[in-house]
Order: sequence, then C-alpha cells, then structure tokens
Amino acid sequence: MIVRTILIVDDEPAIREMLGFSLSEAGFSVVEAADASQARRLIADKLPDLVLLDWMLPGMSGIDLARFLRKQDATRRLPVIMITARGEEADKLAGLDIGADDYVTKPFSPRELIARINAVLRRTAPLGDEEPIASGGLKLDPSSHRVFAGDIELSMGPTEFRLLHFFMTHAERVYSRSQVLDLVWGDQIYVEERTVDVHIRRLRKALTPGGFENLIQTVRGAGYRFSSRS
Repeated sequence: MIVRTILIVDDEPAIREMLGFSLSEAGFSVVEAADASQARRLIADKLPDLVLLDWMLPGMSGIDLARFLRKQDATRRLPVIMITARGEEADKLAGLDIGADDYVTKPFSPRELIARINAVLRRTAPLGDEEPIASGGLKLDPSSHRVFAGDIELSMGPTEFRLLHFFMTHAERVYSRSQVLDLVWGDQIYVEERTVDVHIRRLRKALTPGGFENLIQTVRGAGYRFSSRS
C-alpha cells in the first residue's frame, strides 16, 4: 500500500497537531512546517504528495509560497490546498487564481478536509499510459504529463492539465459547470461551481503562449466546450 505524504504549513502548533493527528489516523504520513522558509527546505529535501498551506504565515505568506511553488519546474504540479480563516469569495478566488487546487475555510471538520485531500489526489493522479492527444498544433501527453504548442512546452498546474485532458477527449461537446465538476473534480459536494470559472481562466492563460487560448470556448447560458474550429 502506498502511503501519501502531506506537508502541513501553519504557524499555529495546535492546528498542526490537530491536522497531523487526523491525517495520521486516515493513513497519511505527515510532515510539518511553521513557516514558508521551513516548508521550502522540506520540499527541497523530499517532495510531498500534497501541501496544506495556511494563508497567514510569518514572513512569506501562504499565497506567496503557493505562487513560488507554481513557478518552479520541480513543484509546479505539486497539489496545494489553502487552509485559511479568510472566507470571502474574493479571497477564495485569489487563492485559486495563484494556483491552489482547493481552498478550505476555517473552521472545518477533519472529515471534510480528508475528503477534499482525497479528491485532489485523485484529480491530480497520473492519467496512465494513454496515447498522446493532438488538436492542430496542440499536443497533450498523459504519460509524461506535458503539453506542447508546436515545439513550445506549456506550463500548467495539475488541475488545468486534467481539465484540458477532459476537454480534448470530449471535443465539440458543451458541458455545464456542474457537469465539469462531476466529471473532472469528481462527484463530491465540497467544490463550488465558481471554481470551474477560475480554472478555465487559468487554463486559457496557460494556453496563451502557444496561441491556443481560444480553443476553450464559453457558450453563453450553457457552459464550456473545446473546439479547434474557427
């Protein structure tokens, strides 16, 4: 049995202790950091399977750490869940915009958090030995988890990769936000439909260097589709 390692980054010892206990009981291996500097050292030493990241940290904030991780080749696909007391919609969207895969507002139940962790790990798992998918000059390789626009490799996070894979394998069909949530995120109740819009925006941004951002089309009143037709 593979044991997944979760890095908890939070400056409150009581929070780390509570999370560590709950995650250990759920079968995870747990590593803890009290600030971004310590977290970066731990990540450089051994890459965890997922990071639980508090927004408000001393020194470098959790948002800045998440942004840093998304810019590094070694960690750009590392799943990140923000955990924070900042529950306003603008804060959630800001957390998702910088590259977090999910956003959990304090206080939360350990059962909800573990469900979210499992959902993110499923969503960001390798897609297996499927054949590469191509549309025009855009190519997605599931086995290497890489996307190319011609000879240019495009950088994107794990959720955007999974989202692009879904759309490219279901081209020309329109999907509502709720359908995308069920089919890409999984049938679970914790993710808001607005989250789809954020990740669509991030996916388009990732496709922009190759000139493929318009392949993800908004269908007014219906949802989204992938189309290579002009």
